[in-house]
Order: sequence, then structure tokens, then C-alpha cells
Amino acid sequence: MQDQSPDPKQVRNPLHGITLEAMVTQLADYFGWDDLGARIPIRCFTHDPSVSSSLKFLRKTPWARDKVESLYLFMLREQKRQSL
Repeated sequence: MQDQSPDPKQVRNPLHGITLEAMVTQLADYFGWDDLGARIPIRCFTHDPSVSSSLKFLRKTPWARDKVESLYLFMLREQKRQSL
């Protein structure tokens, strides 16, 4: 039987357990598609944006996914600052 304790490397990782779909959805809700496209200028955010088209592109493009993850972490920090 395997130990079910959390991976010690992931305990403090804010992205652990967050799906790419959840990140894109929350970013679009927080910034809006126009601002999201201005912050990360990729076609899936600037031309007829949708969550599904963004997911298809981001799953195949590591550099773009890194930018989305970075902006998501920035958004979390901003939300935390605003709640204080």
C-alpha cells in the first residue's frame, strides 16, 4: 500500500491541483479577454478568444503556458493584496 501523504515538493506550490482550464477561466474572468490579450499577446487571446481554443494552443506550446502560469500567480498575489 502506498503512502498517501502529500508530495513535500508540492505542498507550497500554488499551482498544484489547478487545471489549465481553471487558470484560463479565472484569468479571463479577472482581466477580461481584451486585457488578457494585451498582457499575453497570443492569437488565442486576441482573435475570437475562447477557453477551448486557448487550451488547445497552450497544451502544445510550453512557453505560452509558462506565461499563463506566471500571470495566474500574479493574479493570485493581486487578489491577496486587495483582500487585506
